[in-house]
Formats: sequence, structure tokens, C-alpha cells
Amino acid sequence: MVIFRDLDEAERTSQVIAQARERLRVRPEFKFNKCANVVRDGFFEAVRTCRFTIRALVVDKALIYSEGLRDDKGRFYNYFVRMLLEHDNGALQGARVRIDGSGDREFKQELERYLRRQLEAGKLSSVKFAESHRNNLIQLADMAAGAIFRSYRDDRKEAGRWRAMLASKIEDVWEFR
Repeated sequence: MVIFRDLDEAERTSQVIAQARERLRVRPEFKFNKCANVVRDGFFEAVRTCRFTIRALVVDKALIYSEGLRDDKGRFYNYFVRMLLEHDNGALQGARVRIDGSGDREFKQELERYLRRQLEAGKLSSVKFAESHRNNLIQLADMAAGAIFRSYRDDRKEAGRWRAMLASKIEDVWEFR
């Protein structure tokens, strides 16, 4: 979860990402797992001066005991998005939340209803879905999540390299157990 406390800063960050995409010749979007290392470096260097924070939830699926969560992707996704938004350290009050728009219309509607039912009143102002190739800030969230996930991969060279580039932005990484 990437958090902006100021809408103008979110818009500035979006522009910084658009400029980085042009400079690095990335088409159509930044996706951590599809980028070369030089592109990852360029992306994280570009957003270094932007003002945002990151809160993340890391889930080892092998540790999930609930059959309902293990066997139902929708329930798994809904539950852990809720956990991330619920354990926000007070950051979300009247928040305008944007979520990667993958999934069909019914899934999106159910997720929004679920979040509104489960989260305390006033936490969310709006929940909207955005297609990552059209939303630079969704791409930022993807890149941050990819960097954090990669840092858990002992089998990958330079596993913590990009997480280290984000270290000053990371407010919390919660390891679900």
C-alpha cells in the first residue's frame, strides 16, 4: 500500500513516473517482474524525492490454515486487502483508495462491499479500481510490492537491492503469521 498524505504530491509523483517511463523507454507500464535491473534502478531513483510512505503485508501462503482462504482466490484477496487497510497505523481516515483493476465487475463490486462492511466507518471515502497501464500510482504500488517480495527470495541475486532503495519510504512490513 502506497500512501500519499497530499493529493498534489500524488499528482507530482505520477508526473515523475511518466517522465521516468519516457526517459527509460518503458512501454506500456512499469511492472517489477517484467523490468530489467537498470529500469528498476531508474524507477526507484526517480521516485526517491517523492513524498509517500509504504505499508506492506507479506503472506506466506504455505502458512495459511483456513481452507476457505487457501482454496478461494477471491476470499484470500479480499481478506488480505482488508487486513492491510485495517492495520494502517491510523493512516487512513476518509481515504480515497485505488486498487489495481484486474478482475471482473462482480469481483470488484464484492470487494468494495466487503471492505465497506468490514472496515470502521469513515476510514474510506471512496474505493475505485484503476487499470495499471493507465495509472502511474498503481504502477508505483506494483514496483514497491515487487521490491519487497523480492527481498524475501534467498534464491535471487541482490534480493534486497530494490527494497533498500525504498527503505526511507517503508513505514511497516507486516509478516502475517
